[in-house]
Amino acid sequence: MAVETLNQILKQLETLEISELQQLNQTIQKYLVDQEENLKQAAFHQALIDSGLVKEIKHPTYETITERRLIHVEGKPISETIIEERC
Repeated sequence: MAVETLNQILKQLETLEISELQQLNQTIQKYLVDQEENLKQAAFHQALIDSGLVKEIKHPTYETITERRLIHVEGKPISETIIEERC
């Protein structure tokens, strides 16, 4: 399947203008650099795990943050209460 896809892409290259080919080249180069960085990072993480320095690698989640609404609180500010309790 990958060979068939590659052949289709190569055929479509013939229809592209020079500027489009240059843009495609830049995109492919960026993609290759990103992939290389991902491989290096994965190897580094695996080395950390193999050496026993860490047990697992936690990856950040990119969930959308819901809008937070402020609430009205009566009385003195909480910071004042904390300072009073510490003294």
